[in-house]
Amino acid sequence: MKDIVEKLGYLPTDKLLIIHADDAGLCFAENEATKKALEKGIVNSTSIMMPCSWAYEMAVYAKENPQFDYGIHLTLTCEWKNYKFGPVLSAAEVPSLVDKNGHFYPKRAMVKQNVNPSEVKKELKAQIELAIAWGVKPTHLDSHMFCLGLTKEIINVYRELGKEYNLAIFLSKQLLGDFNMETEKYILDTDFTIESVFTGEWKWFDGAGLDAYYKHAIESLQNGINIILIHPAFNNEEMQGVAIDHPNFGAEWRQVDFDFFTDKSTQKLLKEKEVKLITWRDIKKVLS
Repeated sequence: MKDIVEKLGYLPTDKLLIIHADDAGLCFAENEATKKALEKGIVNSTSIMMPCSWAYEMAVYAKENPQFDYGIHLTLTCEWKNYKFGPVLSAAEVPSLVDKNGHFYPKRAMVKQNVNPSEVKKELKAQIELAIAWGVKPTHLDSHMFCLGLTKEIINVYRELGKEYNLAIFLSKQLLGDFNMETEKYILDTDFTIESVFTGEWKWFDGAGLDAYYKHAIESLQNGINIILIHPAFNNEEMQGVAIDHPNFGAEWRQVDFDFFTDKSTQKLLKEKEVKLITWRDIKKVLS
């Protein structure tokens, strides 16, 4: 990490931060909030869920606005009650990835139990290729619900895709632990990882509030590279329909994410804490 920080042109004592918006492409409300958050200036990274119905609209935006970071949010799950999607390939090509209706499984445990790693690679490669075909120039790869940390074999697929496309991949031993995964041992010393990761927690949403959590996160940033993962969307009828019976990372949660990270007081707080914003594009350059 020290070498990477220095290659980026910073001191080891500097607090570097990526503010990353997951789930672009999920729906129109997600896209609109993500775009506005990027344009406000401190959210500086996003990634697109290619199997979702609004991925193309976000890909067009990415093509027309190449100044921002765009990752591919590699997707193997669909956690929503009534809003369903499946692979970009036909279900017949990747049968282990889908339920009886041809949709992705809703839970990580079901992915771990059922999927064939060769079919995982086939589908994820198709997601990347589709994004490129639509004009996206990816800066990195990351993983929806961190499913690509589930097993040694799936981590290897993730790593192989990063090498094949010359893209940084988001790996984190911390996140593996946060999700109660026991695959930390399969992270290699040669892997680039980010070990200061902040994402909203239910106990904060249901307690002091996400505003308090994000202020706490900014005040808790470590020396070196940090990442805050958010999910901005507008709390409207569309997003409420997507997230029905799913309050964690639901419509109200996502509105708070948007509001906090487009508020001028948040930008002021980052300046007060001398936080330096970096991008996946910066990291890609020094890792290449």
